[in-house]
Amino acid sequence: MLIRNRRSANWQLEAASWSPKKASGHVLLRLQEWGYREVGRTAVELTELLVRTAVADGGRRVSVHLADQGRQALIVALSHQPVHAVAHDSVLPELARLGAVTCGTDTAEDGRRVWAVLDL
Repeated sequence: MLIRNRRSANWQLEAASWSPKKASGHVLLRLQEWGYREVGRTAVELTELLVRTAVADGGRRVSVHLADQGRQALIVALSHQPVHAVAHDSVLPELARLGAVTCGTDTAEDGRRVWAVLDL
């Protein structure tokens, strides 16, 4: 995955039950460091659902990628398990319900990606 021409950050985590909460803490802190002080529950809930979905693939690790541009943030969770099909259909409506402006999922050589964009 390649992100260009914007601020970005990423973290590698063990694929464990504690990973969604740890990932949401990283994302929230980085967004606040970038000056988005009003970011809160929406970023946390989206990140946790994205990471839970990646962890459910059963791999040993997940990675979380964050980028911002134009007062929007892109949050991506990567499962590093390329053999899995696209995430279950229920994850996309749930991401939208939580506040994602747009969201999606796909599978590539480096694993399943589940992503959401939120307004900041």
